Amino acid sequence: MNMGEKIRNAREDLDLSQNDVAGLIPMNQSNYSKIERNIQEPSIEQLKRICQILHLDPRFLLGLEEEFSPSCDAELLYDVKALIKRYAKKIK
Repeated sequence: MNMGEKIRNAREDLDLSQNDVAGLIPMNQSNYSKIERNIQEPSIEQLKRICQILHLDPRFLLGLEEEFSPSCDAELLYDVKALIKRYAKKIK
């Protein structure tokens, strides 16, 4: 399951519309829809808000849950640093 599908499933489980979530991020519904369809990647801030709104672990969305144990703060920090490095490369 890709990131967009995970986000869509979580949103539907909470009985929220795309427009509801987009308004809470904030962003327009069209761009939010592109995230759910894996056409557009969310920014770090958008990803953070999506996780907060939908009660998701970012490691789950990024497929990192198999690689790292969620019980350790040091591992969470490592995951966040890896995420930042991955997005920083795309920005340059």
